[in-house]
Order: sequence, then C-alpha cells, then structure tokens
Amino acid sequence: MTPWTSTPPTVAQIAAFADAEPRSFWLDGARPRDAQPALVGSTTADLCIIGGGFTGLWAALHAKADDPGRDVVLLEAQTAGFGASGRNGGFAVASLTHGLANGLARFADEMPMLERLAMDNFEGMKADLATHGISCDFEENGDLTVALEPHQEAWLAQDAELLRRFGHDVEVLDAAATRAEVSSPTYRGAIWDRTGAAVLDPGKLAAGLRAAAVQAGVRIHEHTQATALEAVRDAVTVIAPQGRVAARRVLLATSAFPPLLREIRRYVAPVYDYALMSEPLGRERAVAVGWQRGQGISDMGNRFHYYRRTADHRILFGGYDAVYRFGGPVGPRLDTDEATFARLSQHFFTTFPQLEGLRFTHRWGGAIDTCSRFSVFFGTAHRGRVAYATGYTGLGVVAARFGARVALDLLAGRETEATRLRYVRRKPVPFPPEPLRTAVIQLTRNRLAAADLAQGRRGLWLRTLDRLGLGFDS
Repeated sequence: MTPWTSTPPTVAQIAAFADAEPRSFWLDGARPRDAQPALVGSTTADLCIIGGGFTGLWAALHAKADDPGRDVVLLEAQTAGFGASGRNGGFAVASLTHGLANGLARFADEMPMLERLAMDNFEGMKADLATHGISCDFEENGDLTVALEPHQEAWLAQDAELLRRFGHDVEVLDAAATRAEVSSPTYRGAIWDRTGAAVLDPGKLAAGLRAAAVQAGVRIHEHTQATALEAVRDAVTVIAPQGRVAARRVLLATSAFPPLLREIRRYVAPVYDYALMSEPLGRERAVAVGWQRGQGISDMGNRFHYYRRTADHRILFGGYDAVYRFGGPVGPRLDTDEATFARLSQHFFTTFPQLEGLRFTHRWGGAIDTCSRFSVFFGTAHRGRVAYATGYTGLGVVAARFGARVALDLLAGRETEATRLRYVRRKPVPFPPEPLRTAVIQLTRNRLAAADLAQGRRGLWLRTLDRLGLGFDS
C-alpha cells in the first residue's frame, strides 16, 4: 500500500514552507561574479551559441578546446544557469537514455555503445572539472532507488540484474539494510547503484563553466534574448533586441524555452517540476536521519520523488507532480505552485517523521524539456548551419556535456561513432497539437497515477503506449 495519504496536508506541513524564498537555492547561493554585458550593436562570430545552460556552456568550452582561435559568442536571455541548469536536483547520473529500461525500449541494439559513451562522458566531465578547477561539491556516492510498496520489492532483483548486465556495481538492500543507510519507516528495500552516479551543486557547476568559458575567450552576453534567426548566404544572423550576430554556425541550447526553430516545438513539451530545500539539519536531526554516505535517492513509483543531502547538510526534496499547462507556457509566474509544495511537504514528513518541526528555506520550480523518448534528441537546419540538442527530460546534468559534443560534431559535418547512431539520427515521435496535446499528457499522467495505486499494473492506455514505443515508467 502506498505511503502517500489522500488526506490534505496539515497546517504544520503547510507552515513548514510558508516563509521559504520562492527562488532556487542553487541560484540564491551562487557566488558573486563579474557581469557579462548585454549585446548592443552588430558583431560577427564563427559560432554563436544560444542559451547559457549546461548544453550551451559545455558547447562553448568544447568549441574552444577544438580550436582555440575560433571566435565563439554565447547569448543568454537571463544569466548563465538561470533555467533548468540552475533549478534541478543536482543529480549527476551518467545515463544518456534516462535509464537502462527506457533505453532498451527504444535503442536496444545500440545500448552497449550508448552505455559506454555515457561512462566515457561521465569520466570526461570529472576530468574537465579538475582541468578547469570547477568546485561544485561533486560527491560520487551512488544512487539509492528505494521500494516503498510490497509489489516493488519484487522489482529490486530484476532491476539490479539488468544493471549488472551493463557493468554496474550494484547492491540490493533489504528493508533493514536500507533503513540502516537512511532512516525512513517507508523503506522496504533498495538498489544501491555505485556506477556513474553522483550529486553536485548545479549552481556552482554553471558558475564554474561560465568562468572557464570566459577564461577560454568565449564572449558571453547575458540579458540578451535571441528572438529570431535569419539565414543569409553563408551565414546565419541571430537577432536580439539591441543587436545581432552574423555567425558561420549557430548552436541552439534553449531547453524548454520557446525555440527559434518552429520544428522543435512539435517535439518538446515544457513540464514543470518543483522542489523544496530544508534548513540545515543540525547535529541531532542529522543523527536521526543517518544518510552518512550521501547517496542520491529516488523511489520506484511512476510519480516518483527525488531527494539528496547538500554539502551544508540540508535536504532537497522534489518531484512527484509533473505539471503541464495548456499551451506549454514558460515563465517566472509558474515558478511556484502552492498545492505542489504542500504535497511535497506532506510527503517529506511522511518519509522522515523524525524531522517534524524542520522548516524549508527555499521553494521553486522550473520547466523540463520533455520529449516522447525521454532523452536528448538532435537536429540541424538551414543547410546544416544550425544544430540543436534538446529534450533531456530531467536527466541532463551530465548528458548535456554529451549533447553539446554531438551538436558541435553535427555542425562540423564530422562523422563519429555517436553521430552514426540511430539515437542521434532519429527524432522522437512528435506531440500532437493543442488541445489534443494537453488531453494526451493529462490522460497519461492520470493513468500513471492509477498504475501506482494498482500495484504497478499498467492499464490499457499505458500498455498501448508501451507497444508504440512511447511508454515510460520511473
């Protein structure tokens, strides 16, 4: 039986986040930095990158490493890391396919190579952090995936065996061993995956990548929103409110924000995710919860939570609700959702009743660039002079580095073992137009919730999506 009650959150659970700052903890805590000026006037560049999140910043660093003399300009509508890159949970997971099961459902023949490329990318990221001196509280402690219901216990051995088939160092824990790692009465067992799984501070990572890019000679213009592309002869002109960039090549890294290519809109649905960050635990509460090895944690439901500890001994708790709104709007007014925060607070104290009285200091949300295959996809436009990587669907902290590399290779017309993959060459199934898009997404969310209440049994709608290669579970 699910531990999540259908009763409304209590007054105390709502009060726990009432005074929380409506802003990402990671962005609130980012250290001061020199402002990068907005673009004013016209300029030229070898490469113009649109979007200053992880994909754009990694692309800038890769481009300069490939050719230090290349003139690279990066345009960011707000500040680097402002979007999904500064609002996620800070889970640094190697997978390029949103997990093995999802990858096998779509790219079974390519999974051995995709897993190898994923681990190469993960190790490459670690090397880059050292090379550029980026301190982002990176802790490679593995992931715990916890079972909360009796029917999920049977999945533990199956999922562990799948992970071992692909070379993961995995341990299956029973209820007592799981609770010895992290003290929660909701736990019935867990898989501890020690391969390609870490946590970090995404705000510090974005700030570090930004500083490294500036050091490498990338010209960054913040508070500069690109509004249009114009293809002219051998260049693409990027239009901004007060200026323009005439570039030989353009790389789009705009995540869930409205893309500059109409075709991308068919494939991406902005789905909002929300999180709470607690105050520091203090010694007594830290002892009560355990969690000394600092693993990232998620549970096995279709509507799952993710949570982790921070370097200063707070707990981030997010997920469960995935909110899509008609038309897919993205903007600051959607960064808070009181009903979702109340539900997260209720579930937090259900998970950790010994932390009653703890308060949350930050509450925030952000848009996830969801696509129907739940992993990054790629494309080019304007005769190969524009490339993009988007659709990470919430597991992009590490995959963004790979996405940046592939997008640059596509722009260069460079054939690699990655660009030859069907994973790179094929697009996901597009979402239908509104109002059918909203109806399909909401029906799927409803049926996933129903499956959680039915011991994981997937009804007709979910089985149909599975047969079409469009299904997903956590």
